[in-house]
Amino acid sequence: MRGSADFTTEPGAEGGVTLVFTGPLLVSSIGAVDHRLRALESPIAAIDLSASPRIDTVGAWTVWRLSQQFGARIIGASAEAEKLIAAISHADDNTAPVTAPRLALLLRVPEQVGMVVSGLGIGMLLVLGFLGQVVLATGAILRHPGRFRIRALIHQMELMGVNALAIIGLMSFLVGVVIAQQGAVQLRQFGAEIYTVNLVGRLSMRELGILMTAIMVAGRSGSAFAAQIGTMKLTEEIDAMRTIGVSPVEALVIPRLLATMIMMPLLGTYSAVIGIIGGAALSSLTLGIPFFTFLSRIQEVVPVHDVWVGLIKGPVFGLIVATSGCYQGLQVKNDAEEVGTRTTAAVVMAIFMVIVLDAFFAVFFSEVGWG
Repeated sequence: MRGSADFTTEPGAEGGVTLVFTGPLLVSSIGAVDHRLRALESPIAAIDLSASPRIDTVGAWTVWRLSQQFGARIIGASAEAEKLIAAISHADDNTAPVTAPRLALLLRVPEQVGMVVSGLGIGMLLVLGFLGQVVLATGAILRHPGRFRIRALIHQMELMGVNALAIIGLMSFLVGVVIAQQGAVQLRQFGAEIYTVNLVGRLSMRELGILMTAIMVAGRSGSAFAAQIGTMKLTEEIDAMRTIGVSPVEALVIPRLLATMIMMPLLGTYSAVIGIIGGAALSSLTLGIPFFTFLSRIQEVVPVHDVWVGLIKGPVFGLIVATSGCYQGLQVKNDAEEVGTRTTAAVVMAIFMVIVLDAFFAVFFSEVGWG
């Protein structure tokens, strides 16, 4: 067939045969005869390319393989064919190492540590840049209040606040039950079971209510922020927003930040109350403390500043969770796999920073007399 590669064998000198190629030796045409070439068994003394006007890398590799297999000479090759065959012959070098060389262990470990530290430094600079964009966007909204998207704020408050009431309530109730049960077991050794009320009340209001809520919101809403914004980044929706003059920070980030900062104190208080109810339920069943007596006792043993501690922590934790999710979402660049990676990073970053700040708040409030 015209334009297709083919070959014939002709008698040659010294008892061998000459393999004569005809037609172009291209990747699009040589596949039809490749199985016949692999079935050749006759001793081939020479390979004639004079009737092959065109050749590419695949054709050159095929010719080179046959010449190496039979020890045949290549004759009639054009200048282009000679260049390609020479390049293939140099590339077919099996002396290269199978695995890439690695540094010694004593050098490799410091290198990895240095890369991690430099990565943390670069990440801190990027986060500071992101916070700068948020500050600028906030200033622009304050100068032009009409640009603020109140509907987006209410929508985000519903998604991350109202829709989370069920799961946070169930989690808090069970945590309150566990605290009451474990606390009662330990206090029973000293005949101080009545102080289970103090343990459940202060721990729920001051620490676990807002902390467990922040962790839950980080896993539920922080990851959603990263995935949503990351997907918009991949589908070039954010670029389209910039093209039409809409700031992605104003439209996407600010409503999520405000919604999380507003709802986190409310969810934290709700979580603490449900945790106390869980402790009261268990105490009424196992400790003989009536349910409403437990609740009235809470008002006596839990100081007001414990409530304020939880309320102060809420907006800060909300800012950390929303910032982590939105920042990681805006860092998505390459493919869908990075959306998952950035979503995971958002959750880990938020939970880590929440726990670090919770430790800082514990020390700070103890120093100011709210311990």
